[in-house]
Amino acid sequence: MRLPATGRRAVVLLALAGATGLFLAVIPGHRGWFDVGVYYGTVRHWTDGGPLYDYVHPNSTMGFTYPPFAAVCMLPMALVGWHTAVAISVVLSALAAAALLRWLVDPVARRMGWNRWFAFGVAGCLFGLLEPVRDTFSFGQVNLLLVALVLADWRLLAGARGGAAPGREDGDAGRRRSRYAGIGIGLAAAFKLTPAVFILYLAVTRRRRAALVATGTAAAATLLGRMADPEASYAFWTDLLWHTDRVGSLGYVSNQSLQGMIVRLAPDLPGRAVWGLAVLCVLAVWGYRVHRAAAAGDEAGGFALTGLAACLISPITWVHHLVWALPALLLLAEAGLREPADSARRRRLLTAAVTGYVLLCSSVVWLWRFDTGGVGGLVGGSAYLWITLGLLLGLPIRPVRAAADPPGEDAVAGRPVPAGRTVGTAPGIHRPAGGESIGAGPSRSRRRTVGSGGRSRGELPEPEHSATRPI
Repeated sequence: MRLPATGRRAVVLLALAGATGLFLAVIPGHRGWFDVGVYYGTVRHWTDGGPLYDYVHPNSTMGFTYPPFAAVCMLPMALVGWHTAVAISVVLSALAAAALLRWLVDPVARRMGWNRWFAFGVAGCLFGLLEPVRDTFSFGQVNLLLVALVLADWRLLAGARGGAAPGREDGDAGRRRSRYAGIGIGLAAAFKLTPAVFILYLAVTRRRRAALVATGTAAAATLLGRMADPEASYAFWTDLLWHTDRVGSLGYVSNQSLQGMIVRLAPDLPGRAVWGLAVLCVLAVWGYRVHRAAAAGDEAGGFALTGLAACLISPITWVHHLVWALPALLLLAEAGLREPADSARRRRLLTAAVTGYVLLCSSVVWLWRFDTGGVGGLVGGSAYLWITLGLLLGLPIRPVRAAADPPGEDAVAGRPVPAGRTVGTAPGIHRPAGGESIGAGPSRSRRRTVGSGGRSRGELPEPEHSATRPI
């Protein structure tokens, strides 16, 4: 007997979840909750009266490396036991991952006509196989939470565009909510410095209000950290911040930043000068590309490009930091899926996306853990860096329908539709002036133009090019 479609999807998801669980169970590389152990030990040491930055994790040289505001946020750890702290870390990262998948995958599933819950389940399994995600969970890291804070601002800013909002919210509601855009970025930047580059993104793309909100939020949070421990705050901002060796060796293979690659390739070079030049080049490319994304209305692309730049220019980008690059990888795959089925461009984009995904699952860089020299070390030992750089250079910019033609504007207002105008609704659905649905979904969309007098001049196929679909 043939299972119904829902049953077949459930069987596929169960099989995929089982394979994912087996992979995670047998693959080496669990990090033993090391980072959450540092956070837990630091907070307990601090609340017992010890200096915040004097704590060193047992059997290591590692201590707390974040600003004091991060320690303030972690204070509840002092009230619970070790196993509870680990459980809370896992649950919070899982919730952040679920939010990210909901925000990033659900709009793609709608546009492609997929079953949304099935797409969410498949994406969750694929997401869990990525090494940056695995490391975030097994270290007990905070990166997924910070990415979620930043992408929450993306949703607020996209909602202000009216028809381009990822959640299809009303334009006025989106504009009202956009007043809060910048809070997430500001909190993330005060917690950990890497997300501060998103404040620069807001400024470069002339989101002045959001940039001011982010800056003010970061400043207020930093002030809160200073009030909690003035001595630790002074020590961090004037001294400890500049000692990158406190975080770990720059040349360690897990450091997939430009600085890490330069140190591994030529440790005798004047590293800071070469790194500074490389950072300027990356920022120039990033600035050009985010300007193009902003002009096209591609808010998701702009945020994704900024995450890539943050990974490249940071002095230290451990593998688990590369969760900032994952939105770009998903957008690359979506760009390929939007192309015609038999096009060479579709094959190129999907091949690039699959190759990047497989490499990021493979832990390939660790093959050069003890020998980072030579061509092998340059290419294989910095494989994740090359993926990040390739995405920064090649991620397609997707033009979005102008927000000046909001969904249903004329029909809702009761005005006649001007000649040649289309009355829009949700992405992929177009309605004539009378309100009758012409089609829905990526393969059934139709466009009806209305001539003078309101008579239909026929139905034309909705173009399938990415330029016709907002993110």
